[in-house]
Amino acid sequence: METPTRIFLVGPMGAGKSSIGRELARRLGYPFHDTDDYLRERTGVDIATIFDFEGEAGFRKREHDALAELSRQEPIVLATGGGTVILDENRRLLAERGFVVYLRTSLEYQLARTRQSRHDRPLLETEDPERKLRELAEQRDPLYRELADMTVDTDGQSVKQVMRKLALEIHGAD
Repeated sequence: METPTRIFLVGPMGAGKSSIGRELARRLGYPFHDTDDYLRERTGVDIATIFDFEGEAGFRKREHDALAELSRQEPIVLATGGGTVILDENRRLLAERGFVVYLRTSLEYQLARTRQSRHDRPLLETEDPERKLRELAEQRDPLYRELADMTVDTDGQSVKQVMRKLALEIHGAD
């Protein structure tokens, strides 16, 4: 397989999309972008503030616009937000424009990885984050699976271990 020039990382919050994406981009010599970081830079506020002022629908519109712009860049490694896949149009853009990698993780690992960083995860601002993560997984996992060109489990895996799997699949080398 020839190395794709556009690689899009999808998966739930806490799956490692940003850290794995940064390393993958470094190894490939590609620019790295993260849709959430892009929105923070463009708006000058954090994701939670966008949710507070515009609601989830307003945030999803901004997220779609960011994806439409960033997914045109080539080469690129792009980490998407966990909910990017809920819009049909976003799934179409991802499928048509690049190679989609689903970074899958269990609820237990998500809870552990998001415990310290809920401040900019507005959907986890709830009395029962575990229940919310379970609901999101039930809704989104089938969408991630359907969209993915490749799936990699990140539970108990270091960035280096995930990179080995990605390297073998994406360009047949370590």
